[in-house]
Amino acid sequence: MTEKPKVIVSSQDYDRLDTLMASLPEDSFPGRAALQAELDRAEVVEPHEMPADVVTMNSTVRFVMESTGESFEMTLVYPRDSTGEPNRISIVAPVGSALLGLSVGESIEWPRPGGGTIRVRIDAILYQPESAGDLHR
Repeated sequence: MTEKPKVIVSSQDYDRLDTLMASLPEDSFPGRAALQAELDRAEVVEPHEMPADVVTMNSTVRFVMESTGESFEMTLVYPRDSTGEPNRISIVAPVGSALLGLSVGESIEWPRPGGGTIRVRIDAILYQPESAGDLHR
């Protein structure tokens, strides 16, 4: 059995996500149980203690497709901020909940349009609210 990577979440993100989860019906989105499992196993730290190389809410992340070396950027957002822009991924999407708390250098499976998956590696955190001191986001 493959061990899951360590997940680190800021106390502010944890509290906001806990409130979000409590406000949504049990069957509101397909990845609800997975997101709850990630939160349940997360190491929770204060925002000022968050390592700069960890994906937090509202972080902009550069990914590299392991098979091609091609890169792309996405920002992990709350559902209310998922405005249909192609460079935003909602935390309630299965890949969104899988990203939360991961670190630079870690890889995940990313769904391909039309089916299947591709393995992508977190190459860099281009913006992280905690590192930037933007704790109001």
